[in-house]
Amino acid sequence: MVRSKKPIIDVRDVYKIYQMGKVEVPALRGLSLEINEGEFSVIMGPSGSGKSTAMNCVGCLDLPTKGAVFLDGKDISHMTESNLAQIRGEKIGFVFQKFNLINTLNAIENVTLPMVFKRDYVPEKVAKAKKILTMVGLGERMTHRPTELSGGEQQRVAIARALANDPEIILADEPTGNLDSEMGRQIMELLLDLHVKKKKTLIIVTHDPRFAKMKHLEKIFYLKDGRIENVKKVS
Repeated sequence: MVRSKKPIIDVRDVYKIYQMGKVEVPALRGLSLEINEGEFSVIMGPSGSGKSTAMNCVGCLDLPTKGAVFLDGKDISHMTESNLAQIRGEKIGFVFQKFNLINTLNAIENVTLPMVFKRDYVPEKVAKAKKILTMVGLGERMTHRPTELSGGEQQRVAIARALANDPEIILADEPTGNLDSEMGRQIMELLLDLHVKKKKTLIIVTHDPRFAKMKHLEKIFYLKDGRIENVKKVS
């Protein structure tokens, strides 16, 4: 099956400047990148290169100071927060380094949270959450709260939550950053499996060099000082 080369994310000359009192701090300085539908891409760079800010702009979590961000052909650069929230809920599944789970909720309840955008009945949401948790290897742990789970298990819950609304894009920010080497490898393989089997557009924002050696990787964007320094096409 030949994948479409339709751009799903198109970032054009984006600047992001934060105001710290009277001082302007530029985090992005003319960032431009294009990611096609169904691609597996990695955005790499050292600490302070602007990786997290780039992820926030690509993922509709923040708006650029200048420039444009197109998501599936729509310019999101000037959308209201309510419209951005709707797009995030429908099109993008996030996986964060710190998991961002709610400790008072069990795994099932954490996974059903993003389904607020869906009008399904609660039993259908719970059934879907159970199915996804089983798929990521947590069939026996789905009633446990985050504090009762290992770091790797918490990240699996976070991945299951990212899949709750069957998004087109999975956007992961340092997904192995808080895990040991073996658990990090398992999470890497799980994310890759979702890309290969579910045809998800997979974007990893990381400084972990292991991601640059993964199978099926198509593009590596090297970020430095808030802009793309180099683009390597792997396949």
